[in-house]
Amino acid sequence: MKVKTRRVLFAFLLVLVLVAVAAAMMVIGRGHTVYFDNKTLEDYQGQTYKAFEKVVVTVKDEQVAKLAKRDRGMSIWIGQNFKMILEVTREKGGEPEIHEIDLKLPYSVDGIVINLPALLAELPEEAWFSEFVPAVTEEPAEEVPGEGDDFGLGLEGELGLEGELGLEDGLGDV
Repeated sequence: MKVKTRRVLFAFLLVLVLVAVAAAMMVIGRGHTVYFDNKTLEDYQGQTYKAFEKVVVTVKDEQVAKLAKRDRGMSIWIGQNFKMILEVTREKGGEPEIHEIDLKLPYSVDGIVINLPALLAELPEEAWFSEFVPAVTEEPAEEVPGEGDDFGLGLEGELGLEGELGLEDGLGDV
């Protein structure tokens, strides 16, 4: 009876530890890759939002991206409450503006693309937020050894000795 009680107690403690780890992971949150786009948003409700001359993105007191027009940067973030500081230069030679941004990241999306000109123009989330979808690259077809061999190696009947020698009787004037 004592061994059975101890076994049940250990099983119960193991389940309790697993539940505690799962609860801690839910509190900490999942990891996200956040991409920053400094790209012009064209024709959103009839308006165009121009890319900035330069944007410096700081996350957790570390500069993670320095973006010119049409550039993309990225940062890894764990949790749902994302904070960044943007140092934006709108025009060449202009004075930089500082913006502190707090965003709530969706739990279900890993790769998040943020269009900075749309975000700072205070457009709705549908304008500045999108999910990152990596481009699918087509893998080259696998080559079968000996197939398409131009040297006649490994192919039946094509040793390079068959056929005509270029003379009418095949031996010439011997």
